Amino acid sequence: MEQEVYDVLVVGAGIAGLTAALYAVRQGLRTLVVGADLGGQLLLAPEIQNYPGFESVRGFELAKRVEAQARAFGAEIVFDEIVELRREGNAFVARGLNGEYRALSVILACGKAPKELGVPGEGELKGRGVSYCVVCDAPLFRGRTVALVGWGYHGLENAGVLASHAKKVYWVFPGEKPYEDEEAVQALLARGNVELVPRAQPVAIKGEKRVEALVVRDRATGEERVLQVDGVFVEIGYEPKTGFLKGFVQLNERGEVVVDRECRTSQPGVFAAGDVTDLPYKQAVIAAGMGAIAALSAYRYVMELKGRRVAAVSDWKHIERRGGAQLALKL
Repeated sequence: MEQEVYDVLVVGAGIAGLTAALYAVRQGLRTLVVGADLGGQLLLAPEIQNYPGFESVRGFELAKRVEAQARAFGAEIVFDEIVELRREGNAFVARGLNGEYRALSVILACGKAPKELGVPGEGELKGRGVSYCVVCDAPLFRGRTVALVGWGYHGLENAGVLASHAKKVYWVFPGEKPYEDEEAVQALLARGNVELVPRAQPVAIKGEKRVEALVVRDRATGEERVLQVDGVFVEIGYEPKTGFLKGFVQLNERGEVVVDRECRTSQPGVFAAGDVTDLPYKQAVIAAGMGAIAALSAYRYVMELKGRRVAAVSDWKHIERRGGAQLALKL
């Protein structure tokens, strides 16, 4: 069976990727978003006060709003991690952990990817009990036992989300306390299904076909403990992961994707937006703006690939030229 070819593939489901998807699908492009999680670094923002139109908005809420807009216009979203990107003729093939995806153009909006523990068993059990997105996957573990590796306010929020679904939650963290606000931690513990595992260093994830246990070592005593769990949630921050792009698009010394003012990369047909790029200003509103630019640039590229020329004439409309005729289209 011949694989489906999309007009545009958006790699990443943070604010840049979701905005790109919204703009792309509004242009009539068949749009697929592939992301390791929903929201990206917005998940680390308990409150955003400088996003236009909002006095205050939670990062995840903002991501969900844009996701709903993009889906409403027909964008498709799947959760997977892209590990290879290559060109085949006029199309691009992106290989993920769960499958391959083809498109005429690509928008790189992967920002910074979730940090991994780097322990035995983690790579083999990704997607089979190992998750890097609590808000994405917590409902899959309803009534089961899970471990959360994380700390700080973000860790507290994630522990609360998991406690609402799981039968039991082991909250694993490296220090004596998971979060400085003792009252907030005690309120969480009062729910009765969260156990703190302090001074813990994860050393292995066990399981045959799925996660069966997390092995942790006490950082003070060296004693190891085996936590019998059905899932391990890793929420320890983000880092650039553009290794799969080396030799395919130009990267700077920090591993960021080099783009021009139209969000074009060194590879024709591949665009980039947000924190994955070499633009020095890492802000949600800037990432969203770049997502819109990348989508419009991808639209022009795809239309020209299909033998049509598009010229932008204003902020909200443009002209599509077909032979001698001109057709005004709405953005």
